Amino acid sequence: MTITEKILAAHCNRKEVSPGDLINAKVDLVLANDITAPIAITEFKKTGAKDVFDKGRIALIPDHFAPQKDIKSAEQCKALREFSREHDLSLYFEVGRMGIEHALLPEEGLVVPGDLIIGADSHTCTYGGLGAFATGVGSTDVASAMATGECWFKVPESMKFIYYGKLNKWVSGKDLILHTIGDIGVDGALYRAMEFEGETIQTLPMHGRLTMCNMAIEAGGKSGIIVPDKITEDYVKGRAKRPYKFYTTDKDARYVETREYDCSKIPPTVACPHLPSNTKPAAELFEITIDQVVIGSCTNGRIEDLREAAEVIRGRKVNPNVRMIVFPATQKVYKQAMKEGLFDIFIDAEAVVSTPTCGPCLGGHMGILAKGERAIATTNRNFVGRMGHPESEVYLSNPAIAAASAVLGRIATPEELK
Repeated sequence: MTITEKILAAHCNRKEVSPGDLINAKVDLVLANDITAPIAITEFKKTGAKDVFDKGRIALIPDHFAPQKDIKSAEQCKALREFSREHDLSLYFEVGRMGIEHALLPEEGLVVPGDLIIGADSHTCTYGGLGAFATGVGSTDVASAMATGECWFKVPESMKFIYYGKLNKWVSGKDLILHTIGDIGVDGALYRAMEFEGETIQTLPMHGRLTMCNMAIEAGGKSGIIVPDKITEDYVKGRAKRPYKFYTTDKDARYVETREYDCSKIPPTVACPHLPSNTKPAAELFEITIDQVVIGSCTNGRIEDLREAAEVIRGRKVNPNVRMIVFPATQKVYKQAMKEGLFDIFIDAEAVVSTPTCGPCLGGHMGILAKGERAIATTNRNFVGRMGHPESEVYLSNPAIAAASAVLGRIATPEELK
């Protein structure tokens, strides 16, 4: 079996499962945010359940419109707060203690290798970077799981992606996944588990692995996953809040499709409007002027991402025609960036630093685009109207490309900076 099939089999008490099997499996963690949890809470109350299945395995995180931007979002966040108090949930993260959910939970050791995790957010697949099976579900499935601790699944087919060769300068996990989506399309892995492996993945740091698995959904994937190894062990050791298990893939496991990529041929890559699959080398897009740069999100808001952006923009200024907004993904990332002097670099460059929030990624707040405006962002989606006006445009890139673009006022690479 593949690692995905082994995790699913273990959670439904079967010796084995096969693609297409319908199973009912126990979940290790259920999560929802200030957009999706209110619906789940309403549906939970309809079930007649008196209490949740486990007070320590339901994470409610206000991160999309938090700090609350208006009355409606304040009411949404209040619903999470009241439900968490009513049921004495230990994993409610208020503003000031919170962060973007998919950065916060791995950082806090609340998701661990071997887990089966569901979340009412499509980027729940992030946790596959730790060797867990994690996938997004609807709010009604979350309601059911909050009551029973279980969820139904159709076992997905697995698709293998092998990466080899040395990464070029300024190429990271973001570029690998953008290149992959550009190759297979936004439905190229529809309802499949995307398993990433190869010599390049074996040396890819955890933040790059989490980024790759985060964007499996942009290829239509049910999940993204990487077999855990020493890099995984080094990350979870000392932070895991509960026991974990490393699952592996059998040598004779079956895959519906296998693709290989020579990473030495992958340049810094940008996804152009209005699909994550509309990818081009960043160097070819030098004529595209921009109005806004966003560094952050559950994809690229970790400390390594901020360091990368700071390295590029250090001693330089944001172009006068551009606004640059930096979103550390969690309070710990915020504090570490402040300690390292990264905020001084950003503020001296005339960028603005925000509190942790999803903010503009989903067109929420703190960076909405007006009609005709164009942004380059380290976020994960660039659909029509994703970051604001339906006649605005979003380009997706890694932090280094975004920072270089902020300086030149157009899509640029760090090598272009004098």
